[in-house]
Formats: sequence, structure tokens, C-alpha cells
Amino acid sequence: MNTIRSALCTAGFYIWAICIGLVMIPAMILPRPIFRLFVQTWSFGNQVLLRVISGIKVEIRGREYIPTGAAIVASKHQSEWESNVFLHLLHDPVYVMKKELFYIPFYGLFAARIGMIFIDRRGHAKTLRRLVKLARERLERGRPIVIFPEGTRVAPGRKLAYRPGVAALYAELDVPVVPVVHNSGLHWPKKSFRKYPGTIIVQFLPPIPPGLERHVFMRRLEDTMEGAAQVLLTECAERRKAAKA
Repeated sequence: MNTIRSALCTAGFYIWAICIGLVMIPAMILPRPIFRLFVQTWSFGNQVLLRVISGIKVEIRGREYIPTGAAIVASKHQSEWESNVFLHLLHDPVYVMKKELFYIPFYGLFAARIGMIFIDRRGHAKTLRRLVKLARERLERGRPIVIFPEGTRVAPGRKLAYRPGVAALYAELDVPVVPVVHNSGLHWPKKSFRKYPGTIIVQFLPPIPPGLERHVFMRRLEDTMEGAAQVLLTECAERRKAAKA
């Protein structure tokens, strides 16, 4: 049954993307704020499909920490789910994305139209300078920057070293960093079409203020995110255990 529901949900994603994409192509000539509404609709529609077909609900914690203006949102990255959910959880966010995504037909054009930042992860210092420059431009317009510190999807419970992009943004841009943890990988594992019913819990954590030394910030960010992620995974494990009892 899970295989069938997962396949139907995946098919639904493609059908929904094609339908709204056909509308978004001519809509690209509209002003960016208006075009952004179509992107938000696409993102929200994906969440509806997940709930209706795969039985995946979403619980938001720490709403008081959701930024309403310029800030850096540093999120855990476990599945495709968080790759678009911030489009409707935040106001006019900017994702930091690997440049390969730009070449996905239409997706890359749509993302570029709303001002996402594409980077070459192998570019090192040049990439960091470009990232800071573009992020500063977006922040000056009051848009939050969404970045995945580990740089790739990581299975729940695993940890990779945090990449230098988030440290460069923090050091140069003088805005708070809001850590975000979640358990999306338990319900939509990376590199899998399978989707498991339950509740994806998204937790916004207290912001880290600007002004800390770079190494102090990185240690605080990692400790905060990894500690909160482990507490969340433990809670989820206890819930599953209680449900089976």
C-alpha cells in the first residue's frame, strides 16, 4: 500500500508541476512579487498532495522565531521536502542553491526569476565572495536567506561538517541566524520516492545574534542544531514506540 500511495504522490507532484508550470511560463513577464504568488501556490500545492495522498502533516514549532525581515535561516537538509516549503513559511525567502539546479528545465528559470542564488560548490573563495555579494543585495530588500549548512541532504541522525558558506554570510552581513531543525527525512527519505505517513515537525530555534567570532558562531550553530535535532529524533522514536505498544 505504501508503494502505491508513494507512487501516486510522486505522480501528483509531476502533474501539478506541469499544470502550474504551463501557467507560470507566460506569467514570467509579470512583476516579480506577482510571479512569486505562483511559486508559493506551487509549494503549497505540494504540501496538500503530501497530506491528502501520503498522510503527511506538518507541525510548526517556534513560530515566534520565524524572521519577518532580513535574516539568515540555517536549516537541516534531509529530503526534497524542505527544498520548497520555506517558500510559503517565510516571507519572500531566497534559497542558496547549487548551480546544477539552474539547468533543470523551467525550474531553474523560475527560481532565477524570483531571485534565488545559484553557487558553484567547487568555487571556493570566488564562490564565497559571490554568495556574500548577492546575499547582501537580497537582504537589503528585507528578504531572508535560506541556506543548508551541511550543503547536501543528510539522513536523520547523521552529521556532516558544516560548510563555510553560512560562516561567510554571518561574518559579512551583520544579521541574525535562525537555526531550523526538522524530521522530514523520517517521512520522505533522501533519494527515495517513498513517503511515510505521520507528522513532519519543523522547529525554528532562537536566533543567534550577529557579532560573534567566526569560530564561536560555528560552534554555537552546530551545537544548537545538532542538539535540537537529536532531541527531536528521540521524541519521534518515543512516539513510534508508544504507538506500537
